[in-house]
Amino acid sequence: MGGVETEYATVALQEGGKAISLSARLFKPPTTAAEGTGKGWTVVLVHQYSVLGGCQALLKGTANSLALKGFLSITFDMRGVKRSTGKSSWTGSSEVQDVIAVCNWAAQHYPSHRILLVGSSADFWHQVEERLGV
Repeated sequence: MGGVETEYATVALQEGGKAISLSARLFKPPTTAAEGTGKGWTVVLVHQYSVLGGCQALLKGTANSLALKGFLSITFDMRGVKRSTGKSSWTGSSEVQDVIAVCNWAAQHYPSHRILLVGSSADFWHQVEERLGV
């Protein structure tokens, strides 16, 4: 039984005459999952606000689990995080363009797939930890 294959990619976008490169990671389903639930789907996972410590590494487990179910999963670092260039914004408005760029990249590279966008929130995890007493 094969495992999940990962591959790194760079998603490029232009904003205000400046080039921005986003570091992305693809989690590809194993060949044994090719006929699984997620066949024909790409899940783009968006990390929480970067100013609060968000990065794609926080979504690795989720992306891996989805890939095992047959979904192609993509995580990425928004601008200003780790290897991604650019600068994060205080309002998050620029980061919306990052999400759009990654979804467009996925649509271009996997045109037969439908795209599912999934977001993660630092506040959500804080509430979970609070309720579990962690």
